[in-house]
Amino acid sequence: MIKILFVCHGNICRSPMAEFVFKDMVSKRGMSDLFLIASAATSREEIGNDIHYGTKRKLEEEGIPYSKREAVQITKNDYETYDYILLMDSNNMRNIKRIISSDPMCKIHRLLDFSASPRDIADPWYTGNFDVTYDDIVEGCEALLQAILERDL
Repeated sequence: MIKILFVCHGNICRSPMAEFVFKDMVSKRGMSDLFLIASAATSREEIGNDIHYGTKRKLEEEGIPYSKREAVQITKNDYETYDYILLMDSNNMRNIKRIISSDPMCKIHRLLDFSASPRDIADPWYTGNFDVTYDDIVEGCEALLQAILERDL
């Protein structure tokens, strides 16, 4: 089983969007049983809160199923559990180093580092643009899945 953890600042916008987009992608390919997919935050600001309404609206618009969940913070133990820890931006990279001090197994990457155009995914909490965030997440998830298919499956 391949274990994937998507991470953003608060775990209410980008990382849960990526979690449910990726779950939908693997489900449509009949591969759900090969993956454990979750999401978490680097901060404690939104712990216990459900997905942001803008993320819910965008997932509904795209026909991607999601479930009620509560934001959680990544822990040092998550490094041992997950094969891939995928961050949404460079700030997440800086913040995660406070929680997981080193990455000897090279598990931590920005999601779009797998794409042909590596970059940060803008936080719609600040931009208000869930469409651009969704497009970037889909691009990253497709590239990630392709990389996993080539490497691990």
